[in-house]
Amino acid sequence: MKQILLTCAILTMASSASASCFADYKAKRDNPLRLHYGVVEVTGACTVQAARAEIAQRIAKDGWQLLNVVSVFGPEGLAERKESAGVYFLRF
Repeated sequence: MKQILLTCAILTMASSASASCFADYKAKRDNPLRLHYGVVEVTGACTVQAARAEIAQRIAKDGWQLLNVVSVFGPEGLAERKESAGVYFLRF
């Protein structure tokens, strides 16, 4: 019985660890000033702090500077943000 409970606990932790995590953010580019709002899938820890570091690194490759991470959320929040993010929806 103990072994079955332990196995169930391990499987539950594994499935929650693999749950998708997304973040929405705001970024800018200078000369000329350009702003954008985007949504990305976060591969690391599903926290604002972890998302901040991951997003900043990804978008910097295209010359963008992260202004802030608005929030982190699961797949259930994607549909409501898709239109606002436009071309920056899951781009990076």
